Amino acid sequence: MSSTLPDLAALHALGAAQQPTYPDPEAVATNVARLRRMPPLVFAGECDDLKAKMAAVSRGEAFLLQGGDCAETFEEVTADNVRNKLRVLLQMAVILTYAGSVPVVKLGRLAGQYAKPRSSDMETRGGVTLPAYRGDVINGFDFTPEARIPDPHRLLDAYNASAATLNLVRAFVTGGYADLRQVHTWNTDFVKSSAAGQRYEAMAAEIDKALAFMSAIGADAEELKRVDFHSSHEALLLEYEHAMTRIDSRTEKPYNVSGHFVWIGERTRQLDGAHVEYFRHIQNPIGCKLGPTATADDAIALAGRLNPDNEAGRLTFITRFGAGKIRDGLPELVEKVTAAGVQVAWVCDPMHGNTFESSTGYKTRRFDDVIDEVQGFFDVHRALGTWPGGVLVEMTGDDVTECIGGGEEIDEAGLAHRYESVVDPRLNRVQSLELAFLVAEMLRATSA
Repeated sequence: MSSTLPDLAALHALGAAQQPTYPDPEAVATNVARLRRMPPLVFAGECDDLKAKMAAVSRGEAFLLQGGDCAETFEEVTADNVRNKLRVLLQMAVILTYAGSVPVVKLGRLAGQYAKPRSSDMETRGGVTLPAYRGDVINGFDFTPEARIPDPHRLLDAYNASAATLNLVRAFVTGGYADLRQVHTWNTDFVKSSAAGQRYEAMAAEIDKALAFMSAIGADAEELKRVDFHSSHEALLLEYEHAMTRIDSRTEKPYNVSGHFVWIGERTRQLDGAHVEYFRHIQNPIGCKLGPTATADDAIALAGRLNPDNEAGRLTFITRFGAGKIRDGLPELVEKVTAAGVQVAWVCDPMHGNTFESSTGYKTRRFDDVIDEVQGFFDVHRALGTWPGGVLVEMTGDDVTECIGGGEEIDEAGLAHRYESVVDPRLNRVQSLELAFLVAEMLRATSA
């Protein structure tokens, strides 16, 4: 990896995909300059710590749980929303750790997930055509000409929203909320009445007994009182990511200090494109999405470009095939990449390949399809003798109705009850716990 970061103009000259067209270049330059002077949101040493954990994932010694919103909004940066997301991730991690008997690396899809790639630059409603909504860091969701104009002032808004979110997360995970002795208090309100919530309560009671035993013999490990929790997002908007890239004083190498882990999306992974060129210079642990069009040669070439030193923990391939394609498409990819000696963690994104429009007009996903893709991911890795390293889930800590199925049996008509996502449908809290228990069973079978 080169330590000399190309400038923003050089990246744009490569024909950067999925970027907005700002009407006022001077305003962009002014806001990017202001962003460059802002303090880092994360520290290089924290990124190195996560890279070491991801190396354990790549060796089959740990499992990654990555979860959060498909697209964060500025409006939802509140203590309640952040706590609710963190709470369900903590519950899922406890389920996977206890029932799956494996260390779990916890990675939030938060504090930076403000830009989204879109299939079209424009959106038409009722004969009116406006720029597509590309996330709060770029423009507004309201379907008005004013809201949809890309606004560079939002770069600073995204920074401030991310800073507030990370501040809350750090306060929760170090201030006692993440203490394993709080395992019952995380299971509140509507969740307790669900089958998954009741199963969680039974498991929490077992954990309580284990903790009581440890206390009785004088073992009171500090690790039980706090958790390591890291942030991640798709590093899509080059103005934001480049401005948040700093030279580390210890190593004199560039780190993206807007998040611990950043990834390249399926639409921006062109080998000679701007995003791959940017990513190959930063020292963070990074991910790259691979969909059904990705070949093994593509993956090997990307690994050579993004991780030329073949450093363990540096690169994660996040596969997003769809339930109907993963068993056919993934084996050759994993087999050839493994045979090439590439050091990589394999993670399953079971969300993005399973989206469709319901008969009631909502963008949705079937819970059964999500689970089937994860099962296919595990089946392929088990057959090949490789390690299914983790899952990336779009979820929320709230009682939304955006995905069909699960124990609550949400149907297409029920989507209208509480559909709140501005882009993609998310699993609600009960569905997220159900998924965690099912994945824990898959992990147990893999380790058997």
